[in-house]
Amino acid sequence: MSQRTYNQLWAAAQSELSRLLAEELLDKPPRPEKDRVVFFQRLAMLFVRYIQIFRQLEKCYDQMVHPQKRRFIRSVLDSVMGRVLELKHEMVEKEFSEYHYMDDLLQDLKLTPVDLEVPIPRYFLSECSKEVQERKAMLADIFKMVEVTETPNPLMAKKMSQEEAVKIIQVAERARQGRKRAELKMKILNMNWIDRLKEPGAESLELAAMCIQKVWRGYIQRKRAKIAREEQMISLEMIMAPKYQVPLPAEITAQAIEASTRVKQVAYEEAYQKAIVDVTNQLREIEGDDMSNRTKAQIQQWFIECCNATGAFPDYPEEEDGGSALIFAEKTPQQLLEEIAAKKEEEANTKPKGKEEKKEKGKRDRKKEDKEVEEAGLKMLPSAFLSDLDARNKAYADVWHNRNEDGNFIQMHDMELIKEEQRKVIEMEIRAKVDVQMRQELAEWKLAVDKDKGGKMKANAKKKKGSKSGTKKKGSKSGTKKKKEKDLTADRTLESLCQELVEQGLLKQANNIRLKDYLGDFNYLGTTLRQNDIEPMPSLSDVRQVIALYAVLPLGSQEVHEKAPLIKSILLVGPTGVGKKMLVHAVCHETGACLFDLSPLNTAGKYPGKSGLAMMLHMVFKVARLMQPSVIWIEDAEKMFYKKIPKEEKELDPKRLKKDLPKFLKLIKGEDRILIIGTTRDPQCAEIKSLCKMFNKIILIPRPDYGSRYILWKQLIQKHGGEVTKALDLSSLAKISDGYASGHIVQAIQSVVTKPRVIHQAKRPLTAAEFVTPLSKIDPVFQEEEEALKSWYAKTPLGKKRIKAASGKEEEEEEPAKGKSAKKKGKK
Repeated sequence: MSQRTYNQLWAAAQSELSRLLAEELLDKPPRPEKDRVVFFQRLAMLFVRYIQIFRQLEKCYDQMVHPQKRRFIRSVLDSVMGRVLELKHEMVEKEFSEYHYMDDLLQDLKLTPVDLEVPIPRYFLSECSKEVQERKAMLADIFKMVEVTETPNPLMAKKMSQEEAVKIIQVAERARQGRKRAELKMKILNMNWIDRLKEPGAESLELAAMCIQKVWRGYIQRKRAKIAREEQMISLEMIMAPKYQVPLPAEITAQAIEASTRVKQVAYEEAYQKAIVDVTNQLREIEGDDMSNRTKAQIQQWFIECCNATGAFPDYPEEEDGGSALIFAEKTPQQLLEEIAAKKEEEANTKPKGKEEKKEKGKRDRKKEDKEVEEAGLKMLPSAFLSDLDARNKAYADVWHNRNEDGNFIQMHDMELIKEEQRKVIEMEIRAKVDVQMRQELAEWKLAVDKDKGGKMKANAKKKKGSKSGTKKKGSKSGTKKKKEKDLTADRTLESLCQELVEQGLLKQANNIRLKDYLGDFNYLGTTLRQNDIEPMPSLSDVRQVIALYAVLPLGSQEVHEKAPLIKSILLVGPTGVGKKMLVHAVCHETGACLFDLSPLNTAGKYPGKSGLAMMLHMVFKVARLMQPSVIWIEDAEKMFYKKIPKEEKELDPKRLKKDLPKFLKLIKGEDRILIIGTTRDPQCAEIKSLCKMFNKIILIPRPDYGSRYILWKQLIQKHGGEVTKALDLSSLAKISDGYASGHIVQAIQSVVTKPRVIHQAKRPLTAAEFVTPLSKIDPVFQEEEEALKSWYAKTPLGKKRIKAASGKEEEEEEPAKGKSAKKKGKK
């Protein structure tokens, strides 16, 4: 698409965003909604509409070349991502479920499931800072230097019984006899062929010609019938035409244009940075002196006006309050003095209040509580991104909405915008310098006036007050000092720490896996089932969505991670083969995160003792902060919280991280893009309370449903080089593989679709029967195992809330809880 098309797409996204903000930022807050279903429908509608804006802005940011537009779109895109995450968390709190089914909304809005897919912004990987790129390159060099290979198991004589040995000998002997029989058969066939080469008679020639004609005519007729049937199916739109199955020339051209656009973005960005430097130097030389003199004159005029109005010179605003920037606000000198006096009064009124004031405050609090009880219902939670979105929407209307760009065909940077931005920057620099000079000048004016009035006593009184306040400040600083954490590796470089962690196997290289490779179909009946009081099992597409929202988006954007609801840890629960490990590697690949492995089996025997354990965790979290974004993976997380350690694992000490790891988890803050992901297939053997305290989010991953299995069979067979023909009944394969996980299907395909089989599939197409034998050798996910995981999940905090909400007990319990809290407050 052209740049004009992307500009129109951006304008459409901004207009939809302005409509959404008008609905959310009302003058009067809406009344609380008592109906939970209606409130959730409103949240879901907002979520879907913000996802549409998110998809449009991401596409614009990826393909537009105008550097200033891209910067603005990036800020709006981050805020929209944050708002999407806020709505997701609010939906979880209101519906008490990590999975939400919006098939009814898609039908109402005339959208497809693809439109609801959360996109992964491509700038997560393409626009890393130079420091991050250097660290990644350093880490790649370390991986090349340190060959982290699993040591092969030593060759040992395997003990076998006499029966096993006899079976092996029998198999070998039968194979030898079979080869001999095949050789004899080939010799007999060759002898018969030599006999046939003798001169045939006239009758045999006619029979041979008739046989050839019969075979050939049958072949031609079958081919014509096949072509006619395919044409009929294409005309009925039952199958796709072959020309659409292969990439069209237009698609190839579009991909080439996208690649050239990204190259152009880099060139335009470099030109923009050079223009900023040139314009800044030019403005500093031409307008710098005028700005400085103008600022000084305005400040001096303010001194005189304040002196005339109040009879004394004002106090100069502190740097923390903005310095002289307060002076240039649209306020009179009297208003500024009143604001400064009000601030001083607030600071002075920090003393403890008397009994009467406490009683009045208690009465006010009770009145507020009564109002809250009267207005009981569901309300929208406060947002950290709506104010930013509103400000940027107004900035778009002021700067970009009606901007004339008829002459900017190539979409280069706008020099006038650069001048406006850099003037503000230069004004701030000059104002900081002028403030220092004017503070000194104001002090000289005050001294001169005091000398004329003979106000020496006042000066002495001011000195005394200043000395008292100085002592208080010192005391307050000493009282609020916090103990700094000891850096156990202060004398070591980042490179040496990374090398040691790689050698110990704690820092690993993530596999090249995209989140979209986690295949799965949309759940088309989720809402219908819930309306009939049947809790549906989530599809693999729902799992992919949740991982994108909880893990990928916060780790990819620093602004989103700082302001959005903080998720420090996630636990992936599911049977063997559902793709838990694959999701961990996909999160690392999509965000460019470093992968640390603190699994109990991986840390066994490494850094022994308490001091060694403290050193290991310190090194891991220090490197994770320096190399962020980072993912700390704990495989078999249930081993850390065993109820009873099995005898064979006592030597490994799997619970050694149980006490110390939660302490390091508490130290993760909003600015630290670190995520702990645990995976488990047997959570029943762990203490559920400690496990739930450790992980903020618990995501249950089921085995794939019919739609997901059909997509898995089709796409994975094609990925391994197989052809999906009529002989291959994918529907039957998806049906008979019910109960098998995604990993089991992958194993079956890898064992059947080999290189020799791919070569021979032109003569002998793939059939469904070939996949039955390898599937039968794999143990499926039995229903008892899945039911056990469901019952365990029902004991988690969110699972309990979901059960109460489904039974209608939650509303009944809320009322007595409010009554108890009111009684307790009354007693106090």
